[in-house]
Amino acid sequence: PYPDNGAMAANVEKIILDNGAVPATIAVVAGRIKIGLSDGERESLAMTGDAMKLSRADLGFAVAQARTGGTTVAATMIAAYMAGIKVFATGGIGGVHKGAEKSFDISADLDELARTPVIVVSAGAKAILDIEKTLEVLETRGVPVVGHGCETMPAFWSRHSPFRAPLTLHAPEDIAHFYRTRQALSLGGGILIANPVPENEEIPAKEMDGYIQAAQKAAEALNVSGKAVTPFLLSKILELTGGRSLKTNIALVENNARLAARIAKAL
Repeated sequence: PYPDNGAMAANVEKIILDNGAVPATIAVVAGRIKIGLSDGERESLAMTGDAMKLSRADLGFAVAQARTGGTTVAATMIAAYMAGIKVFATGGIGGVHKGAEKSFDISADLDELARTPVIVVSAGAKAILDIEKTLEVLETRGVPVVGHGCETMPAFWSRHSPFRAPLTLHAPEDIAHFYRTRQALSLGGGILIANPVPENEEIPAKEMDGYIQAAQKAAEALNVSGKAVTPFLLSKILELTGGRSLKTNIALVENNARLAARIAKAL
């Protein structure tokens, strides 16, 4: 929520600069895909209550209709690749929603990771999702999932989930070398880096599970569906945790930006 979102974006850019890379916040502003925002554009976007949430399906629509919107992981990958950017940081990726066997609610982020050659540094899939099914889809689509210094998948607000990270690398230089090797082999697609939130900032998984279940029950009671599900759940969890989830969310984004900058520098 504003003003935390604008302050976080500004601080993330500073972290990237401090770690030797060039920040370029991506968004669509009045129909233009912007690779890097001015301070005014960043603040304006943070304040905009009706900004679209853009993925591959509606990115072109927003440009054609001169709309303004924030970009999902999928749309950010597309824009980054167009601009020659090979690595970007986010909080957590979208994935397979719980109950997807009935709703078929699966994020376009997963397909984009399979088709667009960009390194995405995240804290794993958002913990509100079905992490196990998300990993299965990524494996089917040929997307390498790399735990950064960890052998279990992080779960966004929590450092650990019950699921193993398919691959593990410890140094930004190793991640950069892995990316270059995949490019040389013409394997296509991106790489998902799962980077655990710092230990002193996490909310343990057992504690988070209760908040997530309560938020999901609230969403079901109100028949929330489609693109509205994730923002609703995150807002409800913010309320249930008394603001702790936001503090952890900011910490993990900053941590991901730090690692992404180091990978970019190594490339």
